Amino acid sequence: MTEVSSLTGRLLVATPALADPNFDRAVVLLLDHDEEGSLGVVLNRPTPVDVGDILEGWAALAGEPGVVFQGGPVSLDSALGVAVVPGETDGPGAPLGWRRVHGAIGLVDLEAPPELLASAVGSLRIFAGYAGWGPGQLEDELVEGAWYVVESEPGDVSSPSPERLWREVLRRQRNELAMVATYPDDPSLN
Repeated sequence: MTEVSSLTGRLLVATPALADPNFDRAVVLLLDHDEEGSLGVVLNRPTPVDVGDILEGWAALAGEPGVVFQGGPVSLDSALGVAVVPGETDGPGAPLGWRRVHGAIGLVDLEAPPELLASAVGSLRIFAGYAGWGPGQLEDELVEGAWYVVESEPGDVSSPSPERLWREVLRRQRNELAMVATYPDDPSLN
């Protein structure tokens, strides 16, 4: 297999042509991407379940809306925490219970006491499940035109209006992708 250029920390934005209902207008933050596969979480699929209903100790740190998000179709019975920690996050200054993924974005050890992170966390999201791809699978989907790959911003993780994230991420692009943000939900109604 050829060497894979890591897309860790970038966003996958579903193209209007992507036919998988699990990813219709999805915005996926890639948490890991290498020759062994890819793992990410869907940032714009809030559920009606409050964080406090399943992880009571973490509820106070969860950003608005304070609900669990469906991170993807894999392992829906497991939880992942993704947090933004502003400031210097490398080396000994990194908070205990947090591992940097990209920039200020990192994974939270949900087994750790929330108090360890309380003073450092700028925003936290809890995800049930994740999106996963085997070796070469994501690259094949990229070649097929299923995803746009764009830079992430720390605010994407904590968007207070996740239902608008697909359009907002596309709209901020400085190329023809900004026009895709106007693509109708149902083009047959045009």
